[in-house]
Amino acid sequence: MINLVCDAIIPDGAMKDVEEIEKSILTTYKKNIWAKFLRAINDFDMIQDGDKIAIGVSGGKDSLLLVKLFQELKKDKRKNFDFKAVSLNPGFRNSDLDNFKNNLDKLNIDCEIIDTNIWEIANEKAKDYPCFLCAKMRRGILYTQVEKLGFNKLTLGHHFDDVIETTLINMFYAGTLKTMTPKVSSTSGKLELIRPLIYVKEADIIDYTKTNGIRAMNCGCTIEAGKTSSKRKEMKDLLIELEKKNPGIKQSVFNSMKNINLDYVFGYTGEEGDK
Repeated sequence: MINLVCDAIIPDGAMKDVEEIEKSILTTYKKNIWAKFLRAINDFDMIQDGDKIAIGVSGGKDSLLLVKLFQELKKDKRKNFDFKAVSLNPGFRNSDLDNFKNNLDKLNIDCEIIDTNIWEIANEKAKDYPCFLCAKMRRGILYTQVEKLGFNKLTLGHHFDDVIETTLINMFYAGTLKTMTPKVSSTSGKLELIRPLIYVKEADIIDYTKTNGIRAMNCGCTIEAGKTSSKRKEMKDLLIELEKKNPGIKQSVFNSMKNINLDYVFGYTGEEGDK
């Protein structure tokens, strides 16, 4: 998954056996993760017979969970699709890359890792705030590589909280009302992006990760401290405070993006231009 926030999840205990981790998806986390994952796929018709799906894997908690969910889904013979985990190495330290590969091995994840020098370029061309350029480059390279590998869909690990944070970032800082959609075509039109974790809350992903002892990576960024400030982090902090005072406010923001009344907006744009 491509994200602007570097969030590390380092649990206390050792990672549980992969069989136990997989079992937890269908038991402990059946309601809050597995059922919501299936609901999103069904609600937005994300997977069709014959699909070749690439799973974007960063090594973080969201994308590692996403692969395990697809592994479980593949066991259901009613859906005829193929998938492959694909990851970009933007310039990881050797220790971080080794940790990533160790996680993949322990979680029984077959992942194709594509080496790049994204961090070096981003830090050179955008010396003050390279995070935006880094994210943009990672998206572009990942989409291009996935297309070259012959996939028709790319699935990303964006979850419920990502949708809300993106909505507020666009409202506060871009002056537009838009968010992450469950399904959208890439700019080239050759690839469809899907987000099956769109109903899954980040707190449940964190709980799954910690409970199972999964040592999920942070972004591994080598850029010096002080250059990685993020509007997304600001939104996370703001929403924590708002939710304390007004429980359910996150759900209200989420619901607002599927309940827009065009009779009560000043104007809107779409594929056909200004309306």
